[in-house]
Amino acid sequence: MKCLIVDFMHDKTADFFNEIGLDVDYRPKVGRQEILQIIGNYDGLVIRSKTPVDQALIEAGSKLKFVARAGAGIDNLDVDTLQSKGIEVINAPEGNRNALAEHTIGLLMSLLHNIVKSDKEVRQSVWDREGNRGVELAGKTVGLLGYGYMGQAFAQKLQPFGCNVLAYDKYKTNYGDSFCKEASLDLVFKESDIFSIHVPLTGETNQMIDEEFINSFEKSIYIINTARGEVLDLADSCKALKSGKVIGMALDVLENEKIETLSEEQKSSFQYLIQSEKTILTPHVAGWSYESYENISKVLAEKIAAFKSNMT
Repeated sequence: MKCLIVDFMHDKTADFFNEIGLDVDYRPKVGRQEILQIIGNYDGLVIRSKTPVDQALIEAGSKLKFVARAGAGIDNLDVDTLQSKGIEVINAPEGNRNALAEHTIGLLMSLLHNIVKSDKEVRQSVWDREGNRGVELAGKTVGLLGYGYMGQAFAQKLQPFGCNVLAYDKYKTNYGDSFCKEASLDLVFKESDIFSIHVPLTGETNQMIDEEFINSFEKSIYIINTARGEVLDLADSCKALKSGKVIGMALDVLENEKIETLSEEQKSSFQYLIQSEKTILTPHVAGWSYESYENISKVLAEKIAAFKSNMT
C-alpha cells in the first residue's frame, strides 16, 4: 500500500510505517494543488492540519483506503463523505492525551495561583504578595465537558489533588469511574468551581459555550479550554470575565488562530484577553510535546496495521 504524508512528522514516522508494510512518500512541503494532482496514486493519506480533506480531495483520491490524522481532532476531514466512500478514518488521540492532560493541569494551577501574573510583576520589581494570594484546588469541584481520551486523562491527573470531578458526556452512559462521577449538565452547572472543555468541534459544539451557557453556572467559575477554540464564544466569555461571572480563563485554543486574519470583533476580544490579568494564553500546544510527536506516529502505525490486517 502506498501512503502519502503531506505534513511534517516525526523523524521515525517513515520507519514505523515501513515496518507495517507501507510504501511511504513523505512530502511535507507539497501544496494543495499538487496534492489534488497526485492523490489518485495512493492508498493512504496522512495529514495534520495542512489541507482540508474535503469532497474535492476525496474525489481525486480514487484509490484511497484510509485517511489518517496525526492528532486527535478530525474537524478538517469530511467524515461523512469519507465514510460514504468506504474510506477508513484514523486518528490518534491516544498519542497526545498525556501531554494535553499535563498542560491542562499546568494551566489550571497557574491560573489558581497567579503564577504567570506574579512572574511578570516580580520581573518588573513589583513584590505583591497579597495581590497574588492563591486559590487551592483541593476541595473544589471540576466539571468536565466531554469524557473521551482527553477528558479521562485530565481526570486522572486531577486525582491526587483532592478535588471532586464531575463529567458530562452526551454520547456516553455508565462512564463514571474512580477518577470522575458521571453527571448531568445541570449538576455540572450547579456544582462546578472550575469548568474544563474536552469535546471535539462539530456542528453541535460550535459556539456551544456562549453567554447563556456560562450564565447557567450557579457559581462564578474558572474556564479552561484545551479542545477547540470555536467551541467557546470568545466575545461572550470576555463579557463574563468583565462581569466577574468568569473569575479566570486559560485558553490553549482560539476561535481564529490566524492572528493576522482576525475580524474586528475578534480583535476586540483578543485585545481584552492579552491585556487582562485574569487570563493565560498558550498557542495550541497542549498536546504538542516532544514525546507526543513520536507517540502520535506510533499510534497511527498501530491503527493502520490493524486496519490492514482486517482487510485481508
